[in-house]
This record gives sequence, structure tokens and C-alpha cells, in this order.
Amino acid sequence: MSEKKNIALLIDADNSPSKSIQFILSELARQGKVTIRRAYGNWASQNLKGWESVLHDHAIQPIQQYDLIKGKNATDMAMAIDAMDMLYTKEIDTYCIVTSDCDFTPLSTRILSEGKSVIGFGERKAPSVFVNACSTFLYLDEEVDPKDKKRTEKELRFDTKLLNLIREAVSATSNEDGWAKLSSVGTHISNHASFDPRNYGYSRLSDLIQSIGLFDLRRDKNMAFEVKDQRA
Repeated sequence: MSEKKNIALLIDADNSPSKSIQFILSELARQGKVTIRRAYGNWASQNLKGWESVLHDHAIQPIQQYDLIKGKNATDMAMAIDAMDMLYTKEIDTYCIVTSDCDFTPLSTRILSEGKSVIGFGERKAPSVFVNACSTFLYLDEEVDPKDKKRTEKELRFDTKLLNLIREAVSATSNEDGWAKLSSVGTHISNHASFDPRNYGYSRLSDLIQSIGLFDLRRDKNMAFEVKDQRA
């Protein structure tokens, strides 16, 4: 069994809902051990009262950042500085950035360039440029009941970006008969885009691909899934 990864949890409390902390920590527990837990914001602000009530329960360290100019805050700069310090002084494998602010896009791409992974959490309003800069991004608006956001076959087929992503992955990892191991397809996708089948309402990649109806699925002799583009 491989060792669990060390994770740094960095929360932009000014731009994240406190009610989602349990979902975030539960998801990270599946990925590894959260060794650093920090939430950044102006704790003198009434807007962060929701976060204040959950900090101690989850051993999250509050990092104070006053609003230096009215309408602006220094939270993103403080988070970026700390993340870069960790990059060179701490043994962190995965960085979790909780925000819906696109200002963290350069930070995410910088961390990725060092061979680390980035898990992003944010609301649907999060700009696609930041979402795509993460290894994985999960939306906090819909974590309570994923079934409520399940995409229909018609909706999936009209999602050109999704179809191209899967088809390119199948093509790149398939054998001469056109069949590709589903695990290889998933790895190829994660190396090229921020992707999680749960954002489409499906707990597994196999369920998502099957629901699209444009790919064939089968089990190999080891009972592992293989996938083939029906156009092949």
C-alpha cells in the first residue's frame, strides 16, 4: 500500500462558504493526510463569523489579514507567499486551495510546475481559468446531494468540451483495436485538465462514460474496464 500524501489546506475565507468545511475535509481524507490547515481573512470582519465558529472544531489556524485599502484585501498575497514558502521548506505533495477567486491561478500553475498536485474547491462562479489550472476542482454549491446535478444523456452529448476530452484520452491510450484501459483514460484526462466525474453527477468515470452513450465499455480478463469510441 502506498503512503498517504501530505496535504496543505489553504482557505480563502473571504471567498469561500464555511458550511462546506466538512465536505472539504472528508474529500481530502480520501487523498491523504492534511498536515497544514490555514484559513486567511480579515477576522475583524463580520463576514467571517461563520468561519470563526468552525475553526477550532477542525483545528484550522486563522491567519489575520487586514484590508489594506477599502474594497481590497491582502488575503490572496498572504496565501501565495505561504504556499511558496511551503513549496521549498515543507514536504507537501498536494495543495488544496479553497476559493472562487481567479487571482490564485498563477499560484496553482506555479505549484503544478514543481510536480505537485492542486485540488481546488469553489463555487460555480469560480472562473474557468482557475478551475482549469487545478489538477482537480470540486464545486461547493452542490456537495450535499450530487444526484441533484446529474446530467442527462442529451446534456452530456452537447457538452463538446467533455466529449473532446474523453475522445482524445481514448485515442491517445488505445491499442490497435481501439480499446483503452479506463484507468489510463482517467490518468490521461487528469494530466491535461481539471476533471472529476462528480461535477457531472456521477461518482465514477465508468458511469459517466456509459451515460453518454457514445462509447462502448467492457471488462477485460482481469475484470478491469476498457473503453472504445463508437466512431472507431
